[in-house]
Amino acid sequence: MFASTFRKIVLSAAIIAIASSAAGTAVAASKTASFDVTMKIVADCTISASGIDFGQTQGVLTSAVNGSSAISVACTNTTPYSVGLNAGTGAGSSGTTRYMNGTGTNTNTVKFNLYQQQGSTPWGNTQGTDTLGGTGNGVVQTLNVYGEIPVQSTSTPDSYKSTITATVYF
Repeated sequence: MFASTFRKIVLSAAIIAIASSAAGTAVAASKTASFDVTMKIVADCTISASGIDFGQTQGVLTSAVNGSSAISVACTNTTPYSVGLNAGTGAGSSGTTRYMNGTGTNTNTVKFNLYQQQGSTPWGNTQGTDTLGGTGNGVVQTLNVYGEIPVQSTSTPDSYKSTITATVYF
């Protein structure tokens, strides 16, 4: 009888052990799905510019007055671009011929020039003719603008101004 009871206990323990290990190793079914992660980069550019202040000129314009500023262009990598400068807001301005206007009732003007290189190539707004080009590299590129007030008859004492619009074409 002892052997029979012992066998029942051992058999019960074995059944419990098997049941426990089977419950611990049970695997649930699984399925998978794949998905794409995408993005499209399009050609783009940004532009900003600082002004040119020729300062305060005393007396008559018997010698040229020079100044400069910078245009900052950032275009996507490998994007070709060109930057043009319009004639400005001065009365009589057209193409690369530019004038600054006086204030109030003063209708006098002061002629000025804008160049791509100091004293050299006039900077205009006709693509392929008088714009300045480059290729984007994903970071800001700086283009210098060289300004000159040539010798001319001196206008009425006043403050003179023209607003130039810089455009990036890409």
